[in-house]
Amino acid sequence: MAYQYMVGVGVGVGAVIASLLGLVFLYYNSLIRGIKKTTTASMEFLEENCVKKTVNGEAFQTTDIIIVGAGVAGAALAYSLGKDGRRVRVIERDLNAPDRIAGEGLMPGGYLKLIELGLEDCVDEIDAQRVLGYILYKDGKDAKMRFPLEKFESHVAGRNFHNGRFVRRLRQKAASLHNVSLEQGTVTSLLEENGTVKGVHYRNKSGQVLTAFAPLTVLCDGGFSNLRRSLCYPKVEVPSYFVGLILENCKLPHANFGALVLVDPSPILLYPISSTEIRCLVDVPSQNVPSVSDGEMAHYLKTLVAPKVPPELYTAFISAIEKNSIRTMPNKIMAAAPHPTPGALLMGDALNMRHPITGGGMTVALSDVVVLRDLLRPLHNLHDTSAVCKYLESFYIRRKPMASIINILANVLHKVFSAVSDPAMVNMQHACFGYLRLGGIFSAGLSGLISGLYPRPLSLALHICAMAIYGVGRLLLPFPSPKHVWNGAKLIWVVSGILFPLVKSEGIRQMFFPLTVPAYYRTPPL
Repeated sequence: MAYQYMVGVGVGVGAVIASLLGLVFLYYNSLIRGIKKTTTASMEFLEENCVKKTVNGEAFQTTDIIIVGAGVAGAALAYSLGKDGRRVRVIERDLNAPDRIAGEGLMPGGYLKLIELGLEDCVDEIDAQRVLGYILYKDGKDAKMRFPLEKFESHVAGRNFHNGRFVRRLRQKAASLHNVSLEQGTVTSLLEENGTVKGVHYRNKSGQVLTAFAPLTVLCDGGFSNLRRSLCYPKVEVPSYFVGLILENCKLPHANFGALVLVDPSPILLYPISSTEIRCLVDVPSQNVPSVSDGEMAHYLKTLVAPKVPPELYTAFISAIEKNSIRTMPNKIMAAAPHPTPGALLMGDALNMRHPITGGGMTVALSDVVVLRDLLRPLHNLHDTSAVCKYLESFYIRRKPMASIINILANVLHKVFSAVSDPAMVNMQHACFGYLRLGGIFSAGLSGLISGLYPRPLSLALHICAMAIYGVGRLLLPFPSPKHVWNGAKLIWVVSGILFPLVKSEGIRQMFFPLTVPAYYRTPPL
């Protein structure tokens, strides 16, 4: 009897355990099914929002923002907007790493913007070189322009690198976000209806013509943009060309410093782009560019430029010419002159270009990305395109402190440093060089502006005035004769003739008194 009782209890306990195991199994099975359903739904959602569905050549999808171009500005913007939860679609003409002789220098102010965007690791593992400033050479003398980095952490500095490596890293970061899609394709035109941009027409990698829709399209397709004409009043100037070479297995005179050699007939810019390579850019006036194909350029570089490069680099310079690796690039200048258009926005070199002699282009682009990201953050609905357009007019004002300073300094310094025939311009060149040789607040203040660390327009005005006063004083010494006074007056006239048109193109009110512009105070639409 006891035995039967024990067997009965054992059977009962076994039944309970079996029931519990069955319940656990059923729960686990339902949980797995739920996870599979959720995963499938998530994948379907992602596919629905980030992968095109083509019907009669039209790509229907739910995208918040289309970005045309995945260069520095486009890729950085895609990542920053993706991090904020936007569904972003990037259409780039060529997703291979670009091979350029520009976009290789990032100023310290641009590096700080990278940190703000969470992209500072993009300069890691690409053999980027730290740059602490530039040294100017003229007539056997030098002037050191060190970036004022004392108040920043030790890792803050300029960075020089191969442009393609940097852009590839930015694209990888953008593509790592599930709500950002990168597609290779060529945008042929904007899709406009009643004055509002609804999206873009583009040809994908296989040649199929498609249409993509989004409430906001941002054009970041660079200095050769063929789309900006409907969004701005482009007035492009090409004052000079850069002739580019890579010098291998050599060192600049001062470690961690680039070099700008002020010589006749062309200024020479030198900076490291890897641990074994130095980029050499020779500035040649547009009207005097020798032909590369028939050997005229090689002869020009060997006979007129090579004797002026620092002696440490002469052998490497000649070797680079003999390798026939000469490349040329037009240096474009274009002031920002947008006309606000509902559904579209311009950024980067598609909006604004300055002479690349100071290497400030990427710093301006990354600063613009930060400004636009911050403006878009409070917007939950982008479909009221007219209200969004009116609100985003403030973008063109808020970008001014950084952009206008770097634009003006780059264009002024190029005009001054490339002048060899006009006596007044030569006097201004001596004044600028002597001003930097004063060191202290003179050199540090100017380099703080060029580097993007202290974008203060009034400080720029003060330094330009101080430089002009220094130049006039230098001409009047030791005695203010009529000839010296006349030369001083011509110098002031030349400076005014260079500076005032540039300031006017940036907008005097927008640059110096942005708080008086109503667009500055635009509030986000409800």
